[in-house]
Formats: sequence, C-alpha cells, structure tokens
Amino acid sequence: MSSRRPLIQEDVTLRTLRLIQDNPRISQREIAAHVGISVGAAHYCLSALAEKGLIKLGNFQASKNKRAYVYLLTPEGIAAKASLTVSFLRRKLAEYETLKSEIAALEIELGEGVSAEQRAT
Repeated sequence: MSSRRPLIQEDVTLRTLRLIQDNPRISQREIAAHVGISVGAAHYCLSALAEKGLIKLGNFQASKNKRAYVYLLTPEGIAAKASLTVSFLRRKLAEYETLKSEIAALEIELGEGVSAEQRAT
C-alpha cells in the first residue's frame, strides 16, 4: 500500500495556492483554518512555497501590524497551481468512477427486492 502523504501534501499545497490567489492578504491562521492544518503547518507550507519560488511575500505598506504579509503567486506558482489542479481533478474523477462501480455492485447485490427509498436511507 502506497503512502498517502504525498497526495495530502499536494492537496494542502493546492488549497493554499488557491486561497492565496483568491485573497493575497490572508493570514497564516486563516489559511490553517480553511485548509484544516495547524498554524505551524501553514507556516511551514508557506515557507516551502516561498523557498520553491511559487509565492513571494511582501509587507503591507500601510499596515500598523508590520508582521502582516501579502502573499503573491509568482508565474511559477500559477503554473504549479494549474498542474496540481489537473492532478487533483484526475485523481478525484478516478475516485468517483471507483465509487460509482462499487455502488452499482452493491445495488446488484441488494437485488430488486429493495425499493429505491430503502436504498437511499
């Protein structure tokens, strides 16, 4: 059985890049809450994205809180987001097809004696 860790990391990266694209002024705490990770993990993820050149960080010019950052996707970050999106979509479509097959097999197993209402509950 292969490890799911790389897939989880891809999902976290994709969700983080999408959040940054939608709201460059998002905080690490907000990213953590939306992605479902700890603030420390969000910080690690953002640092890794910046190190890879996928995002760049800047301070708010007018902010009283000089620790507040704006996160901007670089051209490499936009390309990585597109690639991760394609990978994510392919994986989810494959999961969907697998689930559809399993559901069809279970419906056949249940037979015609069970009504649609009973199967829905």
